[in-house]
Amino acid sequence: MQSTTVVAFDQHAETVVAGVLVPGETVAAVHSLSSDLPTIGRFLASLQRRGAVQCCYEAGPCGFGLQRYLESRGMACDVIAPSLIPRRSGVRIKTDRRDARQLAVLYRAGALTAIRVPSALEEAVRDLLRAREDACEDLVRARHRLTKFLLRQDRRFTAASRPWGTKHREWLRAQRWPLLPLTQTFASYLRTVEEGEARIGAFDHDLREYLTTPPFAESVRRLRCFKGIGDLTALTIAAELGDARRFATAPQLMAFVGLVPSEHSSGGHRGRGAITKTGNAHLRRVLIEAAWHYRHYPSVGAPLLARQRGAPPAVVQRAWAAQHRLSRRYRRMVARGRPSSVAVTAVARELTGFVWAALTQ
Repeated sequence: MQSTTVVAFDQHAETVVAGVLVPGETVAAVHSLSSDLPTIGRFLASLQRRGAVQCCYEAGPCGFGLQRYLESRGMACDVIAPSLIPRRSGVRIKTDRRDARQLAVLYRAGALTAIRVPSALEEAVRDLLRAREDACEDLVRARHRLTKFLLRQDRRFTAASRPWGTKHREWLRAQRWPLLPLTQTFASYLRTVEEGEARIGAFDHDLREYLTTPPFAESVRRLRCFKGIGDLTALTIAAELGDARRFATAPQLMAFVGLVPSEHSSGGHRGRGAITKTGNAHLRRVLIEAAWHYRHYPSVGAPLLARQRGAPPAVVQRAWAAQHRLSRRYRRMVARGRPSSVAVTAVARELTGFVWAALTQ
């Protein structure tokens, strides 16, 4: 690295600042460029005539377009994890030029952590899954608005304990209002709910195509063997996680999804707190949702049996062992007086280890 020119980009939508640290120098020269990729390519080509060039930039809202463009032209480029960049607490001035210089110096010193760049298909499916997640949040808000409107008008559904079922929908369609503005308001809220449900149905239809598409097919086939991990949850884990073999041990994956306890220890004192919640929040969410299924005693129902059909026997056995261990752990923690949410978080952490083993061994 000492004999290689390091180019660190501070990337924005309209402009890019490049910090160029040539061999033998300790301060990077700064160049302002447009965000046009061919312009950046020509700039780096001029540097390559003098020797080897290694590039990096901080992950951000501009995505991986720059990294993929440079890799396609044979230029090495790393995308740096923003949360792991060392920061000096005493510095109170932040500019693009300073950021580019500092990034180049830290990259040459080996003090930065590069993230895994997903393939174009992996990123596209991941975006589709996240769009479905956004649609689910919109649907929850729409249902809340409709429910609160009905409550203000003293309309309460009491025919069944579970809302949004068949009886609830029949009751909604049977509502009549004495004033036109109330009729229009109710129709608007109900239409929003129905449109949200239709959006989610369309997402589910589109996503099922990728359950059997490489590189997700094998991971999905293994993950569906676990209780609480259905088709879309398995696809979410496969798309968000990528290749699980990049984690040498299960605790590394647990730390990646932020399910390990935070710790502040000094001297003879050892203090542990809540989970770190670092890393991939989407992956952590689906693992915790799956962990709630282990409140119940081990069992294999018809849906789980259908999902396990055709899977490797070793994975099926591991999933059955996970049911016994995780169900027992949940019951023991609750019996000791721990809140159910804390117990489920602990179960999710161990479930992450079983997932890692199923995908790597």
